[in-house]
Amino acid sequence: MAVAASATRRTFMKATTAAFGALVASGCRLDRPSAAAGDARFYGALQPDPAGLLDLPPGFSYRVLSRLGEPMSDGGRVPDRADGMGCFARADGRLVLVRNHELSAHHDAGGRPAHGYARNAQGEVLPGGTTTLVLDPASLRVERQFRSLAGTIRNCAGGVTPWGSWLTCEEPGDEVLARERAHGYVFEVPAAADTLVEARPIKAMGRFNHEATCVDPATGIVYQTEDRDDGVIYRFIPRVRDRLHEGGRLQALAIDGPLRDSRNWVSPDLTVGRRLPVRWVDLDDVEAPRDDLRLRAAAAGALVVARGEGIHWGEDELYLCATSGGAARLGQVLRLRPGRGGAADTLDLFFESTSPAQFHYGDNLTVAPNGHLIVCEDQPGMVVDNHLRGITPAGEAYAIGRLRMQTELAGACFSPDGAWLFVNAYSPTMTFAIQGPWTRS
Repeated sequence: MAVAASATRRTFMKATTAAFGALVASGCRLDRPSAAAGDARFYGALQPDPAGLLDLPPGFSYRVLSRLGEPMSDGGRVPDRADGMGCFARADGRLVLVRNHELSAHHDAGGRPAHGYARNAQGEVLPGGTTTLVLDPASLRVERQFRSLAGTIRNCAGGVTPWGSWLTCEEPGDEVLARERAHGYVFEVPAAADTLVEARPIKAMGRFNHEATCVDPATGIVYQTEDRDDGVIYRFIPRVRDRLHEGGRLQALAIDGPLRDSRNWVSPDLTVGRRLPVRWVDLDDVEAPRDDLRLRAAAAGALVVARGEGIHWGEDELYLCATSGGAARLGQVLRLRPGRGGAADTLDLFFESTSPAQFHYGDNLTVAPNGHLIVCEDQPGMVVDNHLRGITPAGEAYAIGRLRMQTELAGACFSPDGAWLFVNAYSPTMTFAIQGPWTRS
């Protein structure tokens, strides 16, 4: 069951890069009008949802595809804590969503999976993992949904690959885990899978508090974020670009210069628009049984990042959220441009929030067909009114959605043709499909 790439998606991503580049060159991105002005200018004020779930601007609508506890095709029930998610187009035209569930060892798995990576002391398969939804592309009717990975723990985010799979990342934190196996790895789930897959950790990609990944389609290099206050940015150079289990080299990002901290907590060392040359530090003992990989990386000169979370590949650059970064500790978006033809990679600060009305704790993010970033908020304390935030190529933040549930938004991803934005309410699990004028600029 092959997974087809989308030419339409590549086309609008190329347009995204051109728009961002032109605005940076003009200097427009340094101007930051108010969030309220942005809301009125682009889509209008958010309209109260009569159902009390998700407020959207005029011209937008949503439907709920999947909810906590619904029966699935494999006899299980939809699990809770829906987090990162990726969307794929199958060769037969159907859409596939692969959805993470950030479940700890004591949580309900929505049934008992037949097999998985690890079991608890009672011999039960651990509840973390992924579910897969197969959708009719015209009606978005859910034709099947089933458990596709099991036995992992706290599957937070991840990322899609150019070869048609979802990389799901464990974020175990300090939790005491399973009997016989360590956690904190990346696992691969083929989008074409139609049943529960074998759970094999990709150990060469490192063991740490994984958050998200994205892949450079030109090189196959996988970039990874780490959800720690003192995390770093990693890249994995595979021996074979689409066979990550065959191993490779893990490195951490460092700035070619004196800068060692991107957080701006003490002083504004990282300023908007300033491109900095990057070098990469080789790492060893990447399975890090003492959970010290980031500490050893920083000691070797790696750049410290405040809670690296969502990461998304554009055309020739990637964007990542530093959730608690910035002088106001409300969040940053960093941009990394891999060098081509022997040129050095560069990093710059694309956006830093100065007010909760702009942006408050960005987590997962993606790029809309019009070139705007779409960022899921995950404010402290699982508050009501987490937002979907847009950020324009000029660096202007605005609200494009407001969740009325007391939980976070997660897993934002577009259909390959750019018509639908899919996003999760974390708990209780609810997966939305949002339609609207996504191409409006």
